[in-house]
Amino acid sequence: MTLLSHPFSLRRSVLAVAASASLIAFSSAFHVARAADTASLAAAIAGPQRSDANRARDVYRHPEQTLRFFGLTDRQTVIEIAPGAGWYTEILAPYLRAHGKLYEAPYITPDTALAARLAPMLDRYRQKLAQDPADYGGVTVGELDAGRLTGVGAPGSADAVLTFRNIHDWIKDGDLDANLRAFYTALKPGGVLGVEEHRANPGTTLQQTIASGYVTEDYVIQHARAAGFELAGRSGINDNPRDTKVYPKGV
Repeated sequence: MTLLSHPFSLRRSVLAVAASASLIAFSSAFHVARAADTASLAAAIAGPQRSDANRARDVYRHPEQTLRFFGLTDRQTVIEIAPGAGWYTEILAPYLRAHGKLYEAPYITPDTALAARLAPMLDRYRQKLAQDPADYGGVTVGELDAGRLTGVGAPGSADAVLTFRNIHDWIKDGDLDANLRAFYTALKPGGVLGVEEHRANPGTTLQQTIASGYVTEDYVIQHARAAGFELAGRSGINDNPRDTKVYPKGV
């Protein structure tokens, strides 16, 4: 594993499905992120708050290895961008509950048809948090709308911003650069942006990316650097060599 990868890790100063996934970490400083608190993270992953369906995906998504790669600890302030139905929220919320802070920022897409289809999922997500205050009572929900990140604490206060399998949507919507700048502003100096994304083969064009949902590492790294980030590492933790990367409707 190298720092910057399938999960990507970027510093200011990880795609885990049955598909080739890239984790990349970006940062704005040169120091190495701390290792995650292994015991409390393992406990959160094993906790009863997780659904059986989500737990069944661990063999593909490797949540412990992914979050450790991003350098998370249970005392950090973390912003998860576009949590979807809450796959990672089920882990992050109890992990950070006692000593850290979790902000969730659903993405408000400008695609009105897509927004209408996603609205019921967002409603269910909010209900999920409200119905289990023991696990989710410490979670604060803001939003990301066209590069405006609101309700997630003061600028420069987050230790980590994480997003899982969302970069391709922001490319399609034209929001990628504005979103990356918002993440940079939200992070402390030395904070980490952790990205998990479907990895495209080198040479994939922008048009092919929009159609397929697969993004090259170089594309993500180039745009993150333009927002001020430095590449901290990458990992093939969630790589799937059987992924054809060819699906009629994309991913």
